[in-house]
Amino acid sequence: MKRAFVVVLIPAMILSALHVAASGQSEAHVLNFALSGNPDTLDPQATSGTLTFQVTRSLYDTLVEPDENGRLSPALAESWSVSDDSRTWTFHLRSGVRFHNGDLFTSADVKATLDRIRSEETASPKAGEFTVIETIETPDERTVVLRLSKPYAPLLSSLASGWGAILPKSLIESGHDFGSKPVGTGPFVLLDWIRDSKIVLERNDDYWMKGRPFLDMVVINIVVERAVQVQALLAGELDAIYNVNKEDVPVLESANGITLARNLTSLVMVMAMNTSRPPLDDLRVRQAINYAIDKQAVLDVAYGGGRVVGTFMDYGDPYYVDFTDVYPYDPDKARALVAETGVGDTVLTMALPQNFEPHVRAGELYQEMLKKVGINVELKLVDWSTWLSEVYSKADYDLTVIGHTGKLDPNGRLGRYGTAATYVRWENPRAAELIERAAVTVDTADRKRLYTEVLGIMAREVPHVYVGTSYRYVATRSNVSGFRMDGKLDTFDFRYTVKR
Repeated sequence: MKRAFVVVLIPAMILSALHVAASGQSEAHVLNFALSGNPDTLDPQATSGTLTFQVTRSLYDTLVEPDENGRLSPALAESWSVSDDSRTWTFHLRSGVRFHNGDLFTSADVKATLDRIRSEETASPKAGEFTVIETIETPDERTVVLRLSKPYAPLLSSLASGWGAILPKSLIESGHDFGSKPVGTGPFVLLDWIRDSKIVLERNDDYWMKGRPFLDMVVINIVVERAVQVQALLAGELDAIYNVNKEDVPVLESANGITLARNLTSLVMVMAMNTSRPPLDDLRVRQAINYAIDKQAVLDVAYGGGRVVGTFMDYGDPYYVDFTDVYPYDPDKARALVAETGVGDTVLTMALPQNFEPHVRAGELYQEMLKKVGINVELKLVDWSTWLSEVYSKADYDLTVIGHTGKLDPNGRLGRYGTAATYVRWENPRAAELIERAAVTVDTADRKRLYTEVLGIMAREVPHVYVGTSYRYVATRSNVSGFRMDGKLDTFDFRYTVKR
């Protein structure tokens, strides 16, 4: 707590000194922003962590990128085409783009990056999205040809996501540490990173998008406590916060100089269950847990409201199907299943990422609701890096609480489900087969049919409690405009932000 107060309550002195020494820029062109935790790395191909991609969005570019509605548009690639058999993708690259180290961006950088993410040595958690690429050809400096082993509908979305960031070939070959010294073509350059304190980004004056960004500097303050974020915004020490608690909404709505916006996110809030561990390997136990949870109440109290979903897809996604009637809130059914399975004799441990206050609050609600039907849960707070390494990567947990961010393609969320490769360790051969078929199916109607069956299976077998898609309240100082978040990915696009 003390460290967070140092970051928030006295940043004016710290930032003023920093701006004079580092850039000489006016405070009017410096955005002070709050992030709820530390990225585990700034290497976009070495992680699945949302906090990383929320920062690296400003440091790197991708071949294509999503707009605010999730539609894909040109970025480092000005255009692209796909062969009739959907197995050859040709990208025509933007000219005159330079990396932060001065290297000129060419097709060789694209090839080196894609080779890196597919390399076993890199051990990227996203490597599987690119294994369908058989060969990468670079007939000239502005053309890249990807030849695939089979059609793969999600490819463009993978290239547009944070892990598709393009890195310079020269630094890849020299073994550069992108995790702490990122080098991309992005609109900002990393100036400083003090863990648990702040990340300072400075304007890239040579950015390929002319006139962007408008800001000279973005200071991302690491502030875990939401209440401290709100205090700092009201005091003018922060310019924007992106995840306001519902109980703080009235205060911000009535405050002078604050603008508040509400929108439905692309998140799916879940309580995940490790289905490989007894007693959670018993479907009846997972059913009991689902019946015990008042999902709308959890959304309202912990996440500021939202829409219950009933399956593993966010409410606004075009592939979403309503399965909310499969496990409605029914404590009596939950108690009957608890008695039938004997799960009440077991104590389950719920790992909660402590730097995400809403997830902690949700965990406390789950604990109370489960206790009422006879299921005993012990809460365990863990830091974000531990959650990623132990819970998400190694599945060392019984229950956990998290929000799955939006994806540009359904395969981004559903890929590998039905196999033991996910952190819920849920295996279902039929679901796995359907997911694989959908990935190589180009026709939208056929994909919709396949994913509908998958989502139905997941709704019935419940490797998660699918709580719902939450609302997000974004608050900014009134002199800030143009604050954007990428559609579906929940990352920040500071290129359009203006501070007057």
